[in-house]
Amino acid sequence: MNIEIAIKNAYRELKKKKIDSALLDSELLLSKVIRKDRKFILLNPDKKLNQSDQESFKNLIIKRSKRKPLAYLTGIKSFWNNDFKINEKVLIPRPDSEIIIEQVLDIFKNKNNLNFLEVGIGSGCIALSILREKKAFLATGVDLSQDCIKISKYNANKLGVANRIKLLKSDVDNLIFRKYDFVISNPPYIKKFDLNKLKKEVKNYEPRLALDGGIDGLSVIRKVIKKSSELIKKQGKLFLEIGYGQKEPVKKMLKENNFYINKITKDLAKNDRCVISTKK
Repeated sequence: MNIEIAIKNAYRELKKKKIDSALLDSELLLSKVIRKDRKFILLNPDKKLNQSDQESFKNLIIKRSKRKPLAYLTGIKSFWNNDFKINEKVLIPRPDSEIIIEQVLDIFKNKNNLNFLEVGIGSGCIALSILREKKAFLATGVDLSQDCIKISKYNANKLGVANRIKLLKSDVDNLIFRKYDFVISNPPYIKKFDLNKLKKEVKNYEPRLALDGGIDGLSVIRKVIKKSSELIKKQGKLFLEIGYGQKEPVKKMLKENNFYINKITKDLAKNDRCVISTKK
């Protein structure tokens, strides 16, 4: 079987299962199997595949047809300007989370030597992207998951910023000292009873720890805001990603914890997504 036929067969299988990106997914999965980039796939349709590669490709297509996310099958997700290693123990980076990076870079465009904290670092995609852009910044990343710390460490080394970030398996409640110029967080914010309403790709495969925001969806956000009020320097910033319909309760919590709201930015779907506030 050659590349062209393998791709056509895979495309038909995924299309049958209503996978919107059936062709692209087929090309990327075959790229992974034969260890060539997508350009090679497109330019070499007549290249024959050996039996082992055919079997490996078929198995990946079966998994994708069952809605396993492409990023977990390839082990890589592009975010900001880099590729991040990921696995099923970490949340898949979302384009909407790039808003935090945009805001940090804009607000601190004339600042250097700042020290920041990320609560719930996951794959490291947000903090490490900031460190790549701001060569004099230092960071600390905490997460409850040792798997996330391990993946973040790998990505930090790969991106050449490991010497500027400390990674700790810890709850934010265990951190002490008020020493950060700003804090960023994309905490779990889905209501517990809404988890089963999520798309199959998310609810069946992504880690619950990174999604479950408790009964009201605000339990982790509440904790992050409270602890950030102790950890951020006076006039320091908190960049917080929020979910749909959470703007007003989050604003109230921030005000109660001695923050004032600078602005709230919207995501690609025009939903309120990132709250930027300042410690009084």
